[in-house]
Amino acid sequence: MDVPGVTMARFDVYRNPDPHDAEFVPYFLDVQNDHIKGFKTRVLVPLWRADICPTKFIDLNPEFEVEGTSVVMDTPAMGAVAISSLRSPIANVSAQQLVVQNALDTLFGGY
Repeated sequence: MDVPGVTMARFDVYRNPDPHDAEFVPYFLDVQNDHIKGFKTRVLVPLWRADICPTKFIDLNPEFEVEGTSVVMDTPAMGAVAISSLRSPIANVSAQQLVVQNALDTLFGGY
């Protein structure tokens, strides 16, 4: 189900709405394919603050910047989130497509 007036795209970044968790995981990254429509959820990956990320494995946990904050993709912790709980994206990291896709391929063995 598409939400009227809300455009969602792969590689969009959303703020974590939970103020307690946002201290550690300030953002979520949308990694779901844009070509499949009609779902009520999107697949998101938590983006940890790089300075406190509990685990960093080469390729699986790439690091990049969002709004001046270094973040690490917690690829194994991805999950589906209801579209209705998402607000407007605050950034898009499509410039990091290759490292994001590599992390997903590392997790799922598609390399």
